Amino acid sequence: MSVYYRVNCPNCENRFESSNDDLKTNNCFQCGKEYPIKAKNYYIDFCDKGKRKREHVGSSKSLAETVLKKRLVEVAEGRYLDIKKENRIKFEVFADEYLQLHCKTNNKCWLTNDSLLLIVLKRHFSGKYLDEITPHLIEKFKSDRIAEVTPATVNRHLACLNSLFNKAISWNKFKGTNPVKGVKLFKENNQRLRFLEREEINKLLSVCNKNLRSIVTVALNTGMRRGEILGLKWRDLDVKRSVIYLHNTKNGEKRELPINEQVKTALIRVRKHPQSEYIFYKEDGSHMGDIKKSFLTALRKSGIKDFHFHDLRHTFASQLIMSGADLNTVRELLGHKSIQMTLRYSHLSPNHKQRAVDVLGRRIATVLPPEQLPTIKPQMLEAVKI
Repeated sequence: MSVYYRVNCPNCENRFESSNDDLKTNNCFQCGKEYPIKAKNYYIDFCDKGKRKREHVGSSKSLAETVLKKRLVEVAEGRYLDIKKENRIKFEVFADEYLQLHCKTNNKCWLTNDSLLLIVLKRHFSGKYLDEITPHLIEKFKSDRIAEVTPATVNRHLACLNSLFNKAISWNKFKGTNPVKGVKLFKENNQRLRFLEREEINKLLSVCNKNLRSIVTVALNTGMRRGEILGLKWRDLDVKRSVIYLHNTKNGEKRELPINEQVKTALIRVRKHPQSEYIFYKEDGSHMGDIKKSFLTALRKSGIKDFHFHDLRHTFASQLIMSGADLNTVRELLGHKSIQMTLRYSHLSPNHKQRAVDVLGRRIATVLPPEQLPTIKPQMLEAVKI
């Protein structure tokens, strides 16, 4: 009958068990390396009817001691049932359950986002029980993954893993503290602003196939996201009013998006499928999930480098700003809830402050009588020259 803890060797993952809390380091008998003892997981060990029982409690020794006393009382009174208090479950098994019950139900882009993230996580944590995944293992995953992808991508994996453990706890599939808690995310640079110049726009459109050209034209002239464009149905288009109705947006709010003649022409030229409600569709009329291959082909032919489909949205906003549109109008067209997201484009309009004060000046000039308006004499201009 005892309380003990387990730690894993950071070099070879060999498990070490001890009840001595005074130990600060341990020499791994498997790899021979010394490592500090951290991130302890406490267990209790007792007997019932001659059979040894072990039970995981968590990271608190005092809690483990309390649970052990409770179990001993239950054994003495014959009330202890040989039912495992913790449903140990393999990571890959619960990951599939999490995908089916949570992601498919709650996330519109589960197939292109969550499922792909979980494939990578299962590849790394497969074979381990949920209670065996420690903060140290997650740090090792961070270290391995950052050598392959960007910090933002690693953070998306950690966010998915964090959500998975939160669901495991709320569904009583895992008892203990979420191991992702306390694992620091990488700092991200979310200020990427790649947009096409007018000459690049012409290059790209000239090499797109007929169907892709319509999609790219819509993106350049509306700022719609790829998923919003590919999810368009004919009933969402009102040619007479020059409006597209967006029902499934990223922020969940319905929007009415004005369209210009280029968009109307591009959409009208799309051949309708007799059995499909979608404007853009696969050969069988079903929803078109992706255009990555054809878009990459067009980029290669046009010679445009370092560009993604989402950058067409940046191009829409950037060209609007440089054409004199104000930030709030651009915010409304992009569907941003906050102006903060739109401010990334403000530097493209260096004259917007000057235009603002000029407008104010003209407004005031219409109020004051002509004789009271100040006049600027040539010698005054000479005096302020540098």
